[in-house]
Amino acid sequence: MGLTKPFCYLYSNSHYLWLLKLFAMRKFIFCIIAVAAFFSAKAQSIKTPLPSPPQTIKQDFGLSSIELSYSRPGVKGRKVFGDLVPFGKVWRTGANNATTIDFADDVTIGNTKIPAGKYGLLTIPDKDTWTIIITKQLDVTNPAAYKQEMDVVRTSLKPMMLKDKIETFTMQFANVKPSTCELEIMWDNTGVVLPISEDVESVVMKQIDDALNKDNRPYFQAAMYYLDNGKDLNQAVAWFDKAIQQEPDGYWIYHQRANALAKLGKKDEAKVSAQKSIELAKAAKNDDYVRLNEKLLEQLK
Repeated sequence: MGLTKPFCYLYSNSHYLWLLKLFAMRKFIFCIIAVAAFFSAKAQSIKTPLPSPPQTIKQDFGLSSIELSYSRPGVKGRKVFGDLVPFGKVWRTGANNATTIDFADDVTIGNTKIPAGKYGLLTIPDKDTWTIIITKQLDVTNPAAYKQEMDVVRTSLKPMMLKDKIETFTMQFANVKPSTCELEIMWDNTGVVLPISEDVESVVMKQIDDALNKDNRPYFQAAMYYLDNGKDLNQAVAWFDKAIQQEPDGYWIYHQRANALAKLGKKDEAKVSAQKSIELAKAAKNDDYVRLNEKLLEQLK
């Protein structure tokens, strides 16, 4: 019996060429599918600007901070209040996700004390009055989800007409003082201001009392708090004197002591303290304090 021919010899040349073409065609189709899938994936990953971009702002306030998170829609030629934002209905006060506000310390809004924590911020805009709502709900994005029994505080504010149109919905903290600040809500031609306060006074005074009964006593900080907040200036001067005993070369202490004496109407003593501050500041090569004291001396003439 003769040897069996190799498999390829069982086919004619034309059959062999046909197989090669079929293989090449399948490879070509596979490549087309792979390329199409690649560009399809690319098309699905296109990134475009958000129509109502989110913003988170953190404001140092009192002895801690307040953090606000909200989204910022634009007017875009639309009528806003009374149309896009209906009057008399709960509004998420932004767009997309719920608006939240996080108080790191206890604060007061209206006459209500709010414990530190994270809350939802809602509003009910109307023509003549806005209702501001701080709620325990953190996920209200439509009026149907709102539950009034979850309110922490409700307060009514009068809206104002803005001089300049605000295209992008804006909330910001303004007039930030040691124990008070304002949350401004502005969009289109309408603005609302929400006052917020914190009981800084009692906390700081307790800290001062506690700290001054210890070994390393912060006399300078205590005196500065009294000076900046219009408290007993004679006590402030006494503490500045003790702070100078702790740091005899403290030109900044002499300068603030001069400010306190000037407010007390003791001009001659204030001048002496300012001159001493200039002398020490020059020795320390601090031109800023030299200028500050020279300006104070001009005012004391």
